[in-house]
Amino acid sequence: MFFNSLAFAIFLPIVFFLYWFVFNKTKSSQNALLIVASYYFYSCWDWRFLFLLVFSTFLDYYTGIQIEKGKSEKSRKFWFWLSILVNLGFLGIFKYYNFFAVSFSELFNSAGLKASPILLKVILPVGISFYTFHGLSYVIDIYYKRIKAEHNFVDYSLFVSYFPLLVAGPIERATHLLPQVKIKREFDFQIAKEGVCQIIWGLVKKVVIADTCATYANAIFDHYNSMNSFSLILGAVYFAFQIYGDFSGYSDIALGVSKLFGLDLLRNFNYPYFSRDIAEFWRRWHISLSSWFRDYLYIPLGGSKGGIWMKIRNTFIIFVVSGFWHGANWTYIVWGFINAVYFLPLLLSNSNRNNMDAIQLKFNFDSVKVMFSIVYTFFLTCVAWVFFRAKTITDAILYLKRIVTNGDFKSQYLDNERYNYELLLMIVVFVLIEWNSRTKIEPLSGKRSMLKLTLAVLAILALGTYSDYKEFIYFQF
Repeated sequence: MFFNSLAFAIFLPIVFFLYWFVFNKTKSSQNALLIVASYYFYSCWDWRFLFLLVFSTFLDYYTGIQIEKGKSEKSRKFWFWLSILVNLGFLGIFKYYNFFAVSFSELFNSAGLKASPILLKVILPVGISFYTFHGLSYVIDIYYKRIKAEHNFVDYSLFVSYFPLLVAGPIERATHLLPQVKIKREFDFQIAKEGVCQIIWGLVKKVVIADTCATYANAIFDHYNSMNSFSLILGAVYFAFQIYGDFSGYSDIALGVSKLFGLDLLRNFNYPYFSRDIAEFWRRWHISLSSWFRDYLYIPLGGSKGGIWMKIRNTFIIFVVSGFWHGANWTYIVWGFINAVYFLPLLLSNSNRNNMDAIQLKFNFDSVKVMFSIVYTFFLTCVAWVFFRAKTITDAILYLKRIVTNGDFKSQYLDNERYNYELLLMIVVFVLIEWNSRTKIEPLSGKRSMLKLTLAVLAILALGTYSDYKEFIYFQF
């Protein structure tokens, strides 16, 4: 069930009505309804994987209690590592087993040793990377005594399986979401109105921007050998806006839907393409994942407190692992490696936290430098996105090589082109709207909100009718 589907447009009002008018008496009834709705939502993808979600939920619930009850460090460690290994074991089998099997087979074959990998015919459970990380952070926080174990199984189940964030995040923390599900929610019209605005803006990002850009990005990347330099540059830019509109659009819808139920989720995107350097970009892009790796991997490894080689090691570990989290393909690992290369000079020069303030532009030379920094950071990001989007590392290298060597910057017609210049204009308008709203959660609230909402809905209906691309990119992770 997609957020941008007719099924969800029917599902959400029904759950909303039952939540506030039938099951609104107690916190327990509210939570029970949301769990049932969440399990139904997840079963729409493949009901068989519902058992995996329930098992993962029970595993971390039970081990969390055992860790807290443990009278000795040995007992606490046993339950802690049991949860970690089982969680990562499931993630490894479903997501990474075939990747490692094929990679080791190719390595042996290149050394002259014949090897035929034994592959598993399994489907990747949707959202497994997200709900696994929910449980891992919960267990880790209990082990290090940052939080107490949750003894109410219904409350904990809702924390893990809450349907707006279940399949593509944001990756929530128990410290943030659990206290909210443990109290009865009261309807707040103003918050609900903000939620509707955020849902509609998320749909604009997904349907109007991401899905339209996907048509052109797919055509260019799939036929890059026949494209000139200008078209290849456009392809990289189109994909940059596709993945941003697609993923941040999903996050906006998830946050907006949650506001309708009186729950506040972590913000996942903060206008990342207005970043002035790569460090700022990663403070604004997929914030819940970046902060997760920072708190549960980077800092435990020593962070940036050690010597220069420890800083370098930790930087590359955090980015390469982040790339690997995205998928079982060497292209994602190289994408993470490239971002580590981008980030390292900032870290070593202690300038990785220079741009912590909001962007303020005036008519002076400093503002010119700021705009140049934003454009340059976007350029670096687009280069890295080529590896993220390409099917193989070779394809990515040849794609970038052709940009440099082809030298033809004339406008080139695409076989499936539909209003190419209009799309470029639409992207420019989208950027200007976001720039003007960069200090707000989303652009549709505030003055003339009804006019803006009406125009947004008309754009969704107009573009959505002809959209060929429906799925969200991050559902595969």
